[in-house]
Amino acid sequence: MTLKRLPLAVAGLALVVLLIVGLTQLGGSAPVPAPTRLTLVQMQQRLTGSAPQLAALHAQGSEVLSGGLRAVRARLASLRGQPTVINKWASWCQPCRSEFGVFQHVSLSEGRRVAFIGIDSAEPKRTDALSFLRSFPVSYPSYYDKSGEVGAAITDSTFTPVSVFLDRAGHEYIHQGPYLSTAKLEADVRRYALEG
Repeated sequence: MTLKRLPLAVAGLALVVLLIVGLTQLGGSAPVPAPTRLTLVQMQQRLTGSAPQLAALHAQGSEVLSGGLRAVRARLASLRGQPTVINKWASWCQPCRSEFGVFQHVSLSEGRRVAFIGIDSAEPKRTDALSFLRSFPVSYPSYYDKSGEVGAAITDSTFTPVSVFLDRAGHEYIHQGPYLSTAKLEADVRRYALEG
């Protein structure tokens, strides 16, 4: 092998190693759940009887709210003492799209005791988010963040997707990257929001 081909061979070997590691990690996880076929109204009916703070979120399910950072911080202040999960996403983000079924399922199973909020971050057009949410409704609202500044301020990251967990005392845990199984998200909700 000539010295000129050595960097190419090393790069090829590194790619193969990354592929093997990625496939190994995926092999041990449950399949990504399909998006729920429930309508937004059916989701809201399943969450009837939630505490007032949570019922207010459910009433705004799949809405894309305005107001920027001030509105997000005001909502979080109103939820103080309530376990909360914030998910930063965008309709153009493929990893975000792949985790949406997970968030649909877990926000339904945990929505009576945990607050869920979305931040639609760095989304060029609000109508793109609304169109996506018509196909993949969730039982909680998202805040529109065209510039990405709100998402970066709340999640301390420019990466997407990012999830932030807040426990009753306000302790924060940040998870970078998508959730590809309901079991993993449920485990983190318990560990970082409910038991934290």
